[in-house]
Amino acid sequence: MIRTGISMLALAAMLPVAAHAQTAPTPAEAAPTAADAQAFLDRVQQEYTAFNLVASRVAWINATYITDDTDALASDYGARGTEMAVRFAIDAARFQKAKGLSAEQQRQLTMLRSAITLPAPTTPGAATTLSDISTRLGSLYAKGKGTLNGKPINGSDIEAAMGESRDPAALKEMWVSWHDNVGAPMRTDYAKMNGIANQGAAELGFLDVGTMWRSGYDMPPAEFAAMTDKLWDEVKPLYVALHTYVRAKLNQKYGDAVQAKTGPIRADLLGNMWAQEWGNIYDVVAPAGAGDVGYDVTQLLTAKSYDWKKMVQTGEGFYSSLGFTPLPQTFWERSLFVKPADREVLCHASAWDLDEKDDVRIKMCIKVNADDFVTIHHELGHNYYQRAYQAKPALYRNGANDGFHEAIGDFVALSITPEYLVQIGLLDSAKVPSADKDIGLLLRQAMDKVAFLPFGLLVDKYRWQVFDGTIPASGYQAGWDRLRRQYQGIVAPVARDETRFDPGAKYHIPGSVPYTRYFLARLLQFQFYKAACDQAGWKGPLHRCSFFGDKKVGAKLNAMLEMGASKPWPDALEAFTGTREISGKAMVEYFAPLKKWLDAQNKGQPQGW
Repeated sequence: MIRTGISMLALAAMLPVAAHAQTAPTPAEAAPTAADAQAFLDRVQQEYTAFNLVASRVAWINATYITDDTDALASDYGARGTEMAVRFAIDAARFQKAKGLSAEQQRQLTMLRSAITLPAPTTPGAATTLSDISTRLGSLYAKGKGTLNGKPINGSDIEAAMGESRDPAALKEMWVSWHDNVGAPMRTDYAKMNGIANQGAAELGFLDVGTMWRSGYDMPPAEFAAMTDKLWDEVKPLYVALHTYVRAKLNQKYGDAVQAKTGPIRADLLGNMWAQEWGNIYDVVAPAGAGDVGYDVTQLLTAKSYDWKKMVQTGEGFYSSLGFTPLPQTFWERSLFVKPADREVLCHASAWDLDEKDDVRIKMCIKVNADDFVTIHHELGHNYYQRAYQAKPALYRNGANDGFHEAIGDFVALSITPEYLVQIGLLDSAKVPSADKDIGLLLRQAMDKVAFLPFGLLVDKYRWQVFDGTIPASGYQAGWDRLRRQYQGIVAPVARDETRFDPGAKYHIPGSVPYTRYFLARLLQFQFYKAACDQAGWKGPLHRCSFFGDKKVGAKLNAMLEMGASKPWPDALEAFTGTREISGKAMVEYFAPLKKWLDAQNKGQPQGW
């Protein structure tokens, strides 16, 4: 992941909301002019740049030296950053009424106005109430517990246990206890929080919070929602084929009493608390004789005596082979690569840009295994993106839209193919798996990449409908259940009623983190990957492509990365892929051999739910 706060807009979007008084002019004051608006924009970027230099260092210290003192410092700077973001948004709404604004000025003001996730209205006490509720919901989630065999179990442990257990009774217990204990108590606060935030969105000129979230994509909010529906239609047949196959395998394992042959899949059987990725149950669905992909990256790394440094150097080498400048010495001196023995750190992998110049870092507790090898390639993608747009004004030091940053690292990680492993000397060319291993490789990928798509879409579909009143507070649970069934073909293992609030059991909902970015990133990564492979002249199956060492690909990629958010995202997409539309067709092509195989396996099986 990319660290929150690497750009002005990311900072505004991810920090808790704090109060700030509106600075609107009195009736006697003159209406703002375009020159006033430009002076405001210049001042905003100067103020943010100065603040972020210190705030980023505070956040880094807190993540790598966790103490009560560093927690307090991080909280203090988080509050200051929020106050600044709220002030920017309120003033941007006022300056956007100025006459004679250029298209770029309008765009910059919209970026500031729509950057806050939950805007506080200026009604006395409202911002404090909103902040209190937001903090309370976050605490409920962080402290939440489920049960296993009647004993309490925390969130991270329950996630791991649901990936490993194949006992349907234990899976049901964990799923139900987590959703009941964590989600249900949030319901009243969540409704109140949404009402207050909608008032804040209205003060900024938006119909509701959902409209505000959708306004940040260089297109009218209604067109953006329609675009996500179109993208889903492109990939839905692939998902339905995977769903049909997995449902049949679960029925074979557990029997009709646990998982029926038809209809939706029981959510707790899919190896993940939210049924958002299914890779943990690959052992249940792996095809006989074709499930082994022919090599194990962890074993290859161990056999070649890789350590953390060689893993990171190999990741850097991928980007260097494309013509990118090697990482600065400070990257090696200041990053956190392994978990220290003498202090608490936040091990969750992230990429950082501390000075918006060249002080880029990663923070990981690297282990020599396949997952971390992939993660290193992914995180470095963020760093190279950060370096590429560092010369842009502060407002533009970000991805072209919020799906781009994640997609860059993901599409490079897709390039860890057998061909690439041979090129870097990890895999002997004589041991490259034959084509009969491809189905296992693609199925394992699809269990995460494809299975995620409907969940990535419905989380915000749900909130958009909550914010605009389509789903009333009296129907929070029914609305969630309807969308889960409509998009995922998933149902809870037990009946749910309106005393429950299952959405709250997913961090991003009580945390008010927009989620459509992850849906977009899953599609963009394949679109970027195909574009790179086409530019490299790759002729084989798309899923076996490697563009390692192709400097022409690197030059085109860098041209897109350098743009940052300075142009509407279709301009950035076109710079690398030649098209101005996000599309699911590249993902469909990547998984085409698997789709053909799934259709054969599913012959005679009822499809859909």
